[in-house]
Amino acid sequence: SNHQSSTDSRTDHSLQTQSSLPPLLLIPLEPWREINWNDKQGTLQHVKAIRPKTEGQVIRILLHGLVGAGKSSFINSVDSVLQGRMCSPALVANSSSDCCTKKHITHKFNNGNQDTFYPFVINDNMGLRNNCSRSNRNNHVRDIEQVLKGHVSEGYTFNPERRISMDSPFLNLNPSANDKVQVLVFVIDANTFSQMNEKAVETLQDIRDEASRLDIPQVALLTKIDEVCPEIQQDVKNVYKSKILKEKMKEVSARVGIPENCILPLKNYSEELDLNSDTDALILSALKHILQLGNDHLNKHYT
Repeated sequence: SNHQSSTDSRTDHSLQTQSSLPPLLLIPLEPWREINWNDKQGTLQHVKAIRPKTEGQVIRILLHGLVGAGKSSFINSVDSVLQGRMCSPALVANSSSDCCTKKHITHKFNNGNQDTFYPFVINDNMGLRNNCSRSNRNNHVRDIEQVLKGHVSEGYTFNPERRISMDSPFLNLNPSANDKVQVLVFVIDANTFSQMNEKAVETLQDIRDEASRLDIPQVALLTKIDEVCPEIQQDVKNVYKSKILKEKMKEVSARVGIPENCILPLKNYSEELDLNSDTDALILSALKHILQLGNDHLNKHYT
């Protein structure tokens, strides 16, 4: 009896010890997706080496998502990593209910020389509101469809109340290959995705269907991953060990229809003053994947 009591006591103590372990010790030792954290320069060189076969051609990347998901922050993060210092070419709203981007804006990225740029651009657009009306959602989808086809010129101001008209000075009826989108990137807030309105999810699906019809590849950037998972907040290198994040990716895949291998977890720069090597590595990994898809699409259709 005394022996049984001491065994129970040891078991109780073991359970208490296990439950009080810091979260980091409870995540798997082996990551479920590999990333080379120690070769940021190698990935950066790979990104710099990606260029279309046709001289003067650019890879056009279109960001799309709810207001506050992190589209402008991704543009700023990419520019920061490429320049090696904090940059903020895209205005960022200070709340998820506001949207700084109202116009169709193309962001270029300087490659270190004064007037030369990387052979890719990122388009930012007005974010979709979670609870907008059916007519506003329809107008939004039609406008994004026109953007995908290259029919919307720089500076067009999006209006949820009406889509771009045939007599608009911003309607480009004869788009070149450079005007057309090569990759559609859904930017999804990992922290709020579960609360996303089903109608908003359907809007993403409608836009995805149109991109598929145009044979445009699609990926999803899953942002604010440090807010959804304490292990990642402690160390961004835990991104591909996190069970919470893995479940979140499954949820995004099931609701939006994007395969899990096309969902890229991301931590944007937001409040930091200095760059962090591991955050850089994660941003560069996502950028490399997007650019490879875009370059493959260009080579398939325009060479």
